[in-house]
Amino acid sequence: MLTRIDHIGIACFDLDKTVEFYRATYGFEVFHTEVNEEQGVREAMLKINETSDGGASYIQLLEPTREDSAVGKWLAKNGEGVHHIAFGTEDVHGDSEAIRGKGVRVLYDQPRTGSMGSSITFLHPKDCHGVLTELVTSNPDH
Repeated sequence: MLTRIDHIGIACFDLDKTVEFYRATYGFEVFHTEVNEEQGVREAMLKINETSDGGASYIQLLEPTREDSAVGKWLAKNGEGVHHIAFGTEDVHGDSEAIRGKGVRVLYDQPRTGSMGSSITFLHPKDCHGVLTELVTSNPDH
């Protein structure tokens, strides 16, 4: 089922400034950047380490590109900080259905495309002790 912590998503107002903080303070370098129009974010993935299952663990920094995006709304309400935790899985669809069967609300009926071409879905935070939880199947080409 779940194999690792894929990433921790951190919402920020200024992506470039936040990237520089993580670079200067912890020595983390940007592995990948992209704009996800569907989710309304500009993001940077900072690789922390490789994992035993062939994946990696990241810090994902998220800056909204529009106020009405989920991250934009979250920032307006909560300010900067941890937005979600993501767990890696070999089968995001199968595992999300198994978790749905345990009474947890899955936010997408079908997985969507996430960072670096991954396949993702989210679990409702009210069903996960207040934590927005993402399930991720990595794209093997990344």
